[in-house]
Amino acid sequence: MDKILLVDDNPAVLDALSLLLEIHGYTVVTATNPMAARQIVNYQAISLVIQDMNFSADTTSGEEGKQLFSALRELNPHLPVILITAWTELEQAVELVKAGAADYIAKPWDDQKLVNTVANLIELGKARSQSAQLVKQQSAFLDTREAAARVGLVYQSAAMQRLTDMAIQVAKSDISVLITGPNGSGKEKIAQLIQACSPLKDKPFISINAGALPPDLMEAELFGAEPGAYTGAQKVRIGRFEAADGGTLFLDEIGNLSPAGQMKLLRVLQTGEFERLGSVQTRRVNVRVVSATNADLTTDIRQGRFREDLYYRLNAIELRLPPLSERPDDVMPLIQHFLPGREIGLDVQKALADYPWPGNVRELENACKRVAVLKPDGEISLADFALTGSTTVTNTTPNTAEPSRQALEFAIEKHEGVIARVAKEFGMSRQSLYRRLKKFGIEY
Repeated sequence: MDKILLVDDNPAVLDALSLLLEIHGYTVVTATNPMAARQIVNYQAISLVIQDMNFSADTTSGEEGKQLFSALRELNPHLPVILITAWTELEQAVELVKAGAADYIAKPWDDQKLVNTVANLIELGKARSQSAQLVKQQSAFLDTREAAARVGLVYQSAAMQRLTDMAIQVAKSDISVLITGPNGSGKEKIAQLIQACSPLKDKPFISINAGALPPDLMEAELFGAEPGAYTGAQKVRIGRFEAADGGTLFLDEIGNLSPAGQMKLLRVLQTGEFERLGSVQTRRVNVRVVSATNADLTTDIRQGRFREDLYYRLNAIELRLPPLSERPDDVMPLIQHFLPGREIGLDVQKALADYPWPGNVRELENACKRVAVLKPDGEISLADFALTGSTTVTNTTPNTAEPSRQALEFAIEKHEGVIARVAKEFGMSRQSLYRRLKKFGIEY
């Protein structure tokens, strides 16, 4: 309900205006002096103010009202203020209207005119507030897109918008973040976005894939090693934690870390302390850790493959990155990013959006690289992408290979169930296609 503040030193005026406005459904609060009025506006949600121009006995200059108006504008520049004036203050009231006051009413006032003015100003205030909120949201949206573009994160879907908004929000703190999602979906891009939007944006950003190295080398990669610590170690090796000191360390595929590595990682997260392999000297670092995995770590915990205490250290906030199959709106923006300026027909665009992309963004990027090399100009066909198991041929080139279930289902959907077109795509007779569909139990 809209709340109106009445400011007047005359109790009779406050009573009359309160009764009038309350009859018309408004909530009314009153103040008899400028100090009380400022406190109310500072601590309550006020939709409109109706204020007198004088508050001290035998004062008619209107200077007090002018000062109160200025103070209210400082507290809330968008708050509508109606001035109550005597004829002696009319010139000053007009001056304040030019300075931003919503309106003025002369004593004695017209009840209906005042109520209409109040209603119009409150509705106008709501519209302005909504417009300002929309501008703020649009500005935040553009800021998010700009930040994402800086790290090469391309998207159009609402799911990715929500994810990037959350990533930017958590980036401002030093809390540990776990990014989950399938291989090739872009988890490292989210980690880079967090770094770019964090207070550590000018500090080191070091990444390491825990699934790319054997366990014995992984510890050396994370914590460093002294000469002779392992076969082939002939000089001091600086670990990723030391390299990331003061900045961010991104641990990809954290679920592949060995039990010993997990124990050492837990210690450094708890204390900031570690030792290089082959050394007894304790070192300290201050590193924010962002980790990622494509595994279900809760299942790994139940099966004894991952430490539960480490999981909760890493997973203060989880950001789930959906597979590309769950965000088809991102397919064409990504293709346009990887193949800028290329011409792609609407039917091909639809087929690409419908394709499941089992390899996620990585598969899409590789398909685009193929197109860029083998079809550097001209309109791009579906066959140019050579998508596994579905579009290895064009409609005019027969294919004698037996199609997979996935390829058949994809082709049926693409051709909207027209069996003749599906058979033509795979270079099969209808009878052969029917037998293949029956074999897989595919309804058509």
